[in-house]
Amino acid sequence: MKHKNIARINPRQASKTYMRFLLAVILIAAPSLAQDRYLKPSSATNDSVFLDLVQRASFDFFWQEANPGNGLIKDRSASGAPCSIASVGFGLSSICVAIDRGWISREAGRNRVLTTLKTFWEKPQGRDPQGYIGYKGFFYHFLDMSTALRTWNSELSSIDTALLLAGILDAKQYFSNPDPSENQLRALADSIYYRVDWQFMRNFQPNVTLGWFPETGFINAWWRGYNEAMIMCILGLGSPTHPLPSSIWNAWTIGYSWQTHYGFSYVNFPPLFGHQYSHCWIDFRNIQDDYMRQRGIDYFENSRRATLAARQYCIVNPLRRVGYGPNVWGITASDGPNGYAARGAPPAENDDGTIAPTAAGGSMPFTPVESLAALRYMYDTYRNQIWTKYGFRDAFNLTRNWWGPDVIGIDEGPIVMMIENYRTQSIWKRFMQNPDIQRGLKAAGFTTITNVKEKSDPAPQRFTLTQNYPNPFNPTTTIRFYLPQREHVVLEIFDVSGKEIARLVDEELERGEHAASFDGRQKASGIYFYAISAGKFTQMRKAILLK
Repeated sequence: MKHKNIARINPRQASKTYMRFLLAVILIAAPSLAQDRYLKPSSATNDSVFLDLVQRASFDFFWQEANPGNGLIKDRSASGAPCSIASVGFGLSSICVAIDRGWISREAGRNRVLTTLKTFWEKPQGRDPQGYIGYKGFFYHFLDMSTALRTWNSELSSIDTALLLAGILDAKQYFSNPDPSENQLRALADSIYYRVDWQFMRNFQPNVTLGWFPETGFINAWWRGYNEAMIMCILGLGSPTHPLPSSIWNAWTIGYSWQTHYGFSYVNFPPLFGHQYSHCWIDFRNIQDDYMRQRGIDYFENSRRATLAARQYCIVNPLRRVGYGPNVWGITASDGPNGYAARGAPPAENDDGTIAPTAAGGSMPFTPVESLAALRYMYDTYRNQIWTKYGFRDAFNLTRNWWGPDVIGIDEGPIVMMIENYRTQSIWKRFMQNPDIQRGLKAAGFTTITNVKEKSDPAPQRFTLTQNYPNPFNPTTTIRFYLPQREHVVLEIFDVSGKEIARLVDEELERGEHAASFDGRQKASGIYFYAISAGKFTQMRKAILLK
């Protein structure tokens, strides 16, 4: 609210007067500061409409770029693209979201899912190079959109089969009505999952191999963490027919690399998709395996830290890529000016200036304030170049003035699903009820955190304004606070003269944790004060900008 009625005193004005009194007591000399551009959360209504827009457009890819006769979904929007089985997995879960959101009917969604599952169950499996959809229960990475058989001489893929299975099991959980069609759907889902011979794909290695070719045999590498394959391990451990031994989880975690970047310590994997894919389905909040018990956090917190570190890398921008900043961040596997590549940071891995919106969209549950601000900024600033009928283009590169020509299914999926998990947790809630998933988590050693002291970030029960982080900061910092109840919140930044230079929040907010970012890029070094008022509560803290 830019204009105020100054003819009467209200509690908010009294609070502001009190804040200025506090400033007068603690002010010290510092340079005056110019007006700043800052990250300001939009209203809840506008944010809800915007998230609907982004989710719906991304879902449309899965619905429109599919063959309704067999349920297969294209790898990408390019003409002639084959089916990616991982894209199908993300698409099946996105169909469930679309039904809940009212974009399609339950009948239409159920029929499409049932058609898809019939294809994956009925198409032939065998070890010959041609004429098959898969072998030993696994499926080829790419399939012909019409015949549903192997194409591009692709591998029998362990991870892509796992992502497909996750979508299939999620659909099983969703379609729970006791009618003939949904009974059949659930039976097909179980049949497809139970047929997978995990021991075959392990090939006597410590863990599952990356894949198999009918021409040459197994790929000479096996999965070790940390990356996107955590869900594959859980699915293999939970199988009631061909389960993997619990020893594979130790083989998986032995590959972990605990690192610290920009003040955040976590198991590192530079491309952000590795911190998202498994979380699209599995709710890792408040559960820990042995590794995370030793570290004192859970995998959700690990992904949150990784995401914040990745954003901070773009703010610091050590390679001086054009456009990087608080709202232009998100380096992951995506298309780029020189083709598709796994990019990430920190540390920098193939960072050529390419940003993928799925990195921010797929991080919504971990960093809702930062992710939403980035998506809105990209949409508002680059809409003419980046927005398509299926939402954001896969990637863009301001350094090269390049805008990706396609959207890609495995990048659209995390946008739909992780926004939904942020908004309703509906995918997490139903997927975690699957007994096979629970069996897999138990075999991996996961237990629920019951001791409050073990939790990485226990929610306070009273109003809390935390110290900004980082502090000192350059050029941005994040201010977090907790509301024990719904309140109208005003969060302001003052210079040392008591002049308000930025208002980060001025709106009704729900109970819970919130965050706002302050950008001091155009400010001089010095001391600043941030003050918050919410109902009867007021508090002020000091922040230091050090360039």
